[in-house]
Amino acid sequence: MLFIRQGKKMKKYELIYKDLENKINKGDYAIEEYLPTEAELAQTYQVSRDTVRKALKLLNKAGLIRKMQGIGSKVIKHEHINFPVSELTSYKEVTENLKIDSQTNVIAIDKLIVDAKVSQLTGFPIQSLVWRITRQRIVEGLASVLDIDYLLKDFVPEISREVAKTSIYAYLENQLHLEIAYAQKEITIDQITDRDKILLDLDSENHVVSVKSKVYLSNQQQFQFTESRHKLEKFRFVDFARRQHD
Repeated sequence: MLFIRQGKKMKKYELIYKDLENKINKGDYAIEEYLPTEAELAQTYQVSRDTVRKALKLLNKAGLIRKMQGIGSKVIKHEHINFPVSELTSYKEVTENLKIDSQTNVIAIDKLIVDAKVSQLTGFPIQSLVWRITRQRIVEGLASVLDIDYLLKDFVPEISREVAKTSIYAYLENQLHLEIAYAQKEITIDQITDRDKILLDLDSENHVVSVKSKVYLSNQQQFQFTESRHKLEKFRFVDFARRQHD
């Protein structure tokens, strides 16, 4: 068996993972079919069973198989989650609409004075007071989204961990009576950072999808900047476009 890869040499379990991933995607192993046993895979790839287990763990994290205790590894239906980019909706609204199994971990809530670097990132004036809220989104058992929100303290005097855990937009609209109007979004493919490595289940991934949003109220004032960093393998970003006619 020959593996060809340019650049950095992959570890054995990564090579096995990539080979099995390719076979699953091609249909060599069908949905609901079981992969060969660990012993059989170890013999096929001429590696230890521990190396095979590491490869299977990556397949499991990628959502390609499910480990069935005492039975084996079953190939499961693998779909990207369609994430709307043209709509201005909260994460809670998206997960409820798409019926996604998701939990939120609030990593930190900090109060910051905007310096030149943060101002360039967010668009907020230097010396402004902002809340920075860092949240980890667990999607179907995997840490798949990292949200970093900046909220201008002029509009949001206080914010609790409970609000951050449930829905910030529900709090802003229903409790603070802010009229959220529109957002300017920028989508890029970014190299992973040390923070991504800690807070996202990235396995061998080297990039994330970054969605940066400047959000405005109905009076045209910006009150929020958000960066959402997503696992590449988990999401597909969709939009609806209509052709304009004279």
